[in-house]
Amino acid sequence: MKKIFIIISILSIVSCSNLLEVHKKQNSFLKSTYKNVKIYESDGERIGPCEPSIFINPLNVNNIVAGSVLDNVHYSFDSGLTWETKKLNSDLGVFGDPCITADNLGNFYFLHLSDPDKIGWRSDKILNQIVVQKSTDGGKNWSSGTGIGNNSPKQQDKEWAVVNPLNDEIYVTWTEFDKYGSRKPEDKSRILFSKSSDGGNSFSLPVKLSQFDGNCIDDDLTPEGAVPCVGINGEIYVAWSFNNKIYFDKSIDLGKTWLENDLLVSIQPGGWSTEISGIGRSNGMPVTAVDHSNSKYRGTIYVNWTDHRNGTNNTDVFISKSKNQGKTWSKPKKVNNNKSISDQFFTWMSVDPKTGFIYIVYYDRAKLNPNQTNVTLAVSYNGGKNFVSKKISEKPFASVPEGVFFGDYNNINSINGIIRPVWTHYESGKLSIFTAIIKD
Repeated sequence: MKKIFIIISILSIVSCSNLLEVHKKQNSFLKSTYKNVKIYESDGERIGPCEPSIFINPLNVNNIVAGSVLDNVHYSFDSGLTWETKKLNSDLGVFGDPCITADNLGNFYFLHLSDPDKIGWRSDKILNQIVVQKSTDGGKNWSSGTGIGNNSPKQQDKEWAVVNPLNDEIYVTWTEFDKYGSRKPEDKSRILFSKSSDGGNSFSLPVKLSQFDGNCIDDDLTPEGAVPCVGINGEIYVAWSFNNKIYFDKSIDLGKTWLENDLLVSIQPGGWSTEISGIGRSNGMPVTAVDHSNSKYRGTIYVNWTDHRNGTNNTDVFISKSKNQGKTWSKPKKVNNNKSISDQFFTWMSVDPKTGFIYIVYYDRAKLNPNQTNVTLAVSYNGGKNFVSKKISEKPFASVPEGVFFGDYNNINSINGIIRPVWTHYESGKLSIFTAIIKD
């Protein structure tokens, strides 16, 4: 009996110690202030920088690369304090939806949509493939590009990529449209997958992942938002939105085979395509990530999204997790901690591969006048059990005028306590993209 009491006492001390450590981290995060850095600002053109993506070089955390619409590449060698910007060029065309990632050798990859005729939507070849360009010098110079999934006249859209940390393979998922914008019932859309095993020089023939085909209208009945991630044993996981639900698929053999039937993560009331006053369209598609740290949450899969389960004028941020490779999922947990009726939208998530801490960035209208927007960062130090949130933007921005393209997403990346969110800001008739210098 005494032994049992001693063991229970020790466990209680350890548990209290862990709770105290989490409490200290939360207080440190909440008391900190974070410097905002303007990466790039437009000169007032109609298509300004937006839809930013960012990634930290795993070999040199001072080297960070970002991309923004339509064809901007930004790079820093002082951890994001100062930036250089160039226009990205490719023989295959550059047409937005930037996605930045990097491999274990420090090579960066910039994925985007194609525009081979360089005339945008006037071209019959627009979106004929996904394009990936590679930089071996920290983002200064880029290859001309490799095409993925060329299947004209079908169109390839809304791609995202991840690099397998175990073997440096590149995994890409996206939505294929029979004809983008078509309302004909015979025109369909689907989620596709392709991979590269040679550093982006070539890619495999695409494989269809989605069990259900959707329409081509680019709305809630279109399967979109496929963001892949890699498990601790090299599994490939991906979730996407379709028909007011979030579906999940996986491969345990490096992409050769996938589940016959997609698994359900959660319902998504209101779907992924929503409207936000003063912004226009708002993408609530899911983001998927895995904990690669040596914490007790190692291997947990997280999916993060927004929906309207609490009301159409009350968009909230949610997260669900799986501890058994996606077989079952936890009840969705609300991430934003405000109790008022307000919109929180454009969410993105990064799980620090060294610490396992979960960082979620989103636009936040709590405690603001209508149509004013701040940027908030939510952090969980205990595997998503609870989150603490802090405003990280130095000032809010007001409504974006109709006709100004504001994009569909923001982004965030983290490694070993270095966190770099990136977001779009509007002020004085100009679009700009910002980051915050955060060390947790």
